Amino acid sequence: MPYTPIIGTLGYILDASTDQVLMVHRSARTTDDHLGKYNGLGGKLEDNEDVASGMRRELKEEAQIVATAMTLRGTVSWPGFGPNLEDWLGFIFLITEWEGTPPTSNEEGTLHWIPRAQLLGDPAHEVLPMWDGDRLFLPLVFDDDQRPFHGIMPYHQGKPSRWSYTR
Repeated sequence: MPYTPIIGTLGYILDASTDQVLMVHRSARTTDDHLGKYNGLGGKLEDNEDVASGMRRELKEEAQIVATAMTLRGTVSWPGFGPNLEDWLGFIFLITEWEGTPPTSNEEGTLHWIPRAQLLGDPAHEVLPMWDGDRLFLPLVFDDDQRPFHGIMPYHQGKPSRWSYTR
């Protein structure tokens, strides 16, 4: 059977001067599948839109910024993700330069600058509520290896059942 995923983007905005990453705390809509979790910015690709344009659009909509330096860090396939068991293919970006100032909130929740070490599981920081799978690929988003990663993370009963990737 052909794989026909929902295609989306996910971006992590890194402020190198503070070593913090802009995250959205998904707290605004009670019907949100991500309710209560911290996540990068992004969303579904629209018709007639390439992934880089989709990421730029989402950054403008969700954080009121225009990316001026953006790198595709990798892709992740998430078969069976979320309460509706949807198949997703995500393009993961690192944004290191931008114009504009993010607001404190958007229609999905509040925006927070989070220390990168906290996202990567530094025990000196409080553990953020995030998707379990995010903790598996986030180190690849921020590492020094410039090759993009390409991973698969099937979900079963709301949790990743495995994780593998290549570069």
